[in-house]
Amino acid sequence: MSWKRDAVKDLFEVISAGETLAVIDIHGVPADTMIGMRSGLRDNMEIRVAKKRLMRLAWEQAGKDLAVLEELFEGAVQPAFVSTSKYNSFEVFSELKKTEAGRPAKPGDVAPVDIIVEKQDTGMPPGPIVGDLNSVGIPAKIMGGSVHIQKQHVALKAGEVFEGDLGMLLGQIGIKPIVTGLRLCGTYEDGVVFSPSTLDIDYEQFEQDLIGMAAGGFNLACNITWFTSQTMPTLLAKASGEALAVALEAAITTAETLPHLLGRAHSSAIGIAGSLDSSALDDELAAMLGAAASAASAAAVVESASDAPAEAEEEEEEEEEEGGGFDGLGDLFG
Repeated sequence: MSWKRDAVKDLFEVISAGETLAVIDIHGVPADTMIGMRSGLRDNMEIRVAKKRLMRLAWEQAGKDLAVLEELFEGAVQPAFVSTSKYNSFEVFSELKKTEAGRPAKPGDVAPVDIIVEKQDTGMPPGPIVGDLNSVGIPAKIMGGSVHIQKQHVALKAGEVFEGDLGMLLGQIGIKPIVTGLRLCGTYEDGVVFSPSTLDIDYEQFEQDLIGMAAGGFNLACNITWFTSQTMPTLLAKASGEALAVALEAAITTAETLPHLLGRAHSSAIGIAGSLDSSALDDELAAMLGAAASAASAAAVVESASDAPAEAEEEEEEEEEEGGGFDGLGDLFG
């Protein structure tokens, strides 16, 4: 049939043009929702829906390994092709993830996880909903003018089938467990197949991990003295500080060490002069000792002044306590 040949030709062109290829599962996506999703993605990726047999023919015509396509088909109930030259595999996953949304379960749907109803105030006004919830095993009652779930309840175990009005009632209290959207089955890029679990990355945690690893690598490189453009400034600063310390300890005179050595010598001279009799000092040393003594006295005065308010407060508290005791005795004796 000509329409099949046209479909295979179109699929061949889509497969050949894309740098990143993917298979998605569109099972359960309503037609009107599918149209909106395709419209939102059209600028960045091509989506083609076709039978598996036609997809296989186009894939082989494009010179691709059929085993790769079969791997991408795994888990797909109603597969569709995705082709893009703008996105890599991780970006394809992120964009398709945005199409996912929950919907209330219908009879016959399978619970993807344990369906747990938490103890809560539903905010719904009193009405028949109370009896309806209790009829499916969800403990509900009216409290404070609204419907409350009295305790946590497992409505359905993972893998069990929804029956009757359970899905509809859960939807009324905000539980929409059936996820619809363009579910990615896998991508093929540069000869590598990526599964959804590989592409599902917590980017914030990934960023923190990269920062931590970079910091650890930098510290290790500095500790083993590994010279790079990043570690050189830190290593030079460390070496400069260590060299200055050694030069000061050995009293080696340089432009950098001279101010430190003079300061140390001055302090030593003042210390020695302070232990000598005043008659043994010349005028310059005596003046320096006097200046040092004045500075020490000024510092002591400042410290004393800062301590005075605290001492005054303590004395006032003691006087108040003593006064209170005297008044009590006076009252006792009239």
